[in-house]
Amino acid sequence: MITFLVSIVLLIVGYLTYGKYVEKVFGVNTDRQTPAYTNEDGVDYLPMGEKRNSLIQLLNIAGVGPIFGPILGALYGPVAFLWIVFGAIFAGAVHDYLTGMISIRNRGAHLPELAGKFLGKVMKHVVNAFTILLLILVGTVFVTAPADLIHNMASSWLSLPVILLAIFAYYLLATMLPIDKIIGRFYPIFGAFLVISAVGVGLSLVFTGAPVPEIELTNMHPDNAPIFPLLFLTISCGALSGFHATQTPIISRTTQQEKQGRRIFYGMMIAEGIIAMIWAAAAMSLFNGSEGLNEVLANGGPAAVVSEVSVMMLGAVGGTLAVLGVIVLPITSGDTAFRSARMIIADYINVSQKKIVSRIWIAVPLFVISFVLTRVDFTLLWRYFSWANQSTAVIALWVGAMYLFLSRKNYWIAAVPATFMTMATFTYILNAQIGFGLSLNLSYILAAIITVAIVVTFFNAARRGLNKNIPLEEEWKTTA
Repeated sequence: MITFLVSIVLLIVGYLTYGKYVEKVFGVNTDRQTPAYTNEDGVDYLPMGEKRNSLIQLLNIAGVGPIFGPILGALYGPVAFLWIVFGAIFAGAVHDYLTGMISIRNRGAHLPELAGKFLGKVMKHVVNAFTILLLILVGTVFVTAPADLIHNMASSWLSLPVILLAIFAYYLLATMLPIDKIIGRFYPIFGAFLVISAVGVGLSLVFTGAPVPEIELTNMHPDNAPIFPLLFLTISCGALSGFHATQTPIISRTTQQEKQGRRIFYGMMIAEGIIAMIWAAAAMSLFNGSEGLNEVLANGGPAAVVSEVSVMMLGAVGGTLAVLGVIVLPITSGDTAFRSARMIIADYINVSQKKIVSRIWIAVPLFVISFVLTRVDFTLLWRYFSWANQSTAVIALWVGAMYLFLSRKNYWIAAVPATFMTMATFTYILNAQIGFGLSLNLSYILAAIITVAIVVTFFNAARRGLNKNIPLEEEWKTTA
């Protein structure tokens, strides 16, 4: 398992080196007040400590994505390790850091508002609709996934509809109450389950000498699905995820100082990459290759793999605790998905969230739509989620690149991964049956043309932006 261990080390080294470089490029201002103080409202804007914010950020972004995604990505073989490592260091963590820090510089603004400011007013409306769609899909996926896991553990006495209703009830409270009442209070407990599941499985792999395969570029997928673009959409959380762009503004509104950003935003993405590495390695090593893994997935989906890995690695008691950790992950992302949706809609229509009635009438319709979507096949939901997720990441990276360009700083740290993922997402939607269903070769050609057009458009808009003197920082008060 040399590849596995070296990959973990590379992720940590990436945080200590490239993370520091990205922080230097952005340029933190330790004297500048953050929105937690300038916009404090006791609901969404309030200062919390660095450790608390880091843990909340990790639990916010680490849903089933860094577990289910790498398990499905493990079908491709060890090549998946490369995307997790280099994706997390050079794309995902950069994406999270820039989104969080630019949000801090702009009174905790969410992605639609940032897109409108830096990419044009039309993009604000497009990204707003796109982001709400993504968050509803995320919320739905993160209801059905933990519900299925709980039902597998307690099906003899607890029905699936009751489990779904219980999760929705928790989500409703977490969405509407001030962030320090539920999310800030219970996430440390949930974090313990997260640590037990990830560290427990990881150490078991090492000490049992599990046969984790070494790196090779061969495509081992049983159905011979193409590595590009499918691997880069299958493994999103753990490498690069647009969902994170909807979550970082939650914490940008509670961050005390800009210098805490590297640990909170860049560091927690690296931590998620380590979680993804552990589950990808477990899926590759314990089912006799891609064929065996594919058989388990066909019979019970990623949830079945999680259950089998947990019991095999940690026994009955430890396995149950590990499964609980996996259940916690989507629940602690689903609640903040709906919370983000509420905040984005409130910002878009300029409605203060101080009164709980204002929060209720925005949140309840979101839950009704999500409940209806729970009746849709999970696999289909996941495909749409994957595309919407990575498309959102592309937008966030272009926002980051524009901010750095206008700041006359090294914008290539965001523009390069943005260009790569623009090509990947357009190739996917052009080729996929849920998209246009074109041949793969034609999809490559059209995606390349679209990507070149977007890059040219970006540089033209960036040069015009320099002449407009777009303010890079804003200190607005929220609506009273």
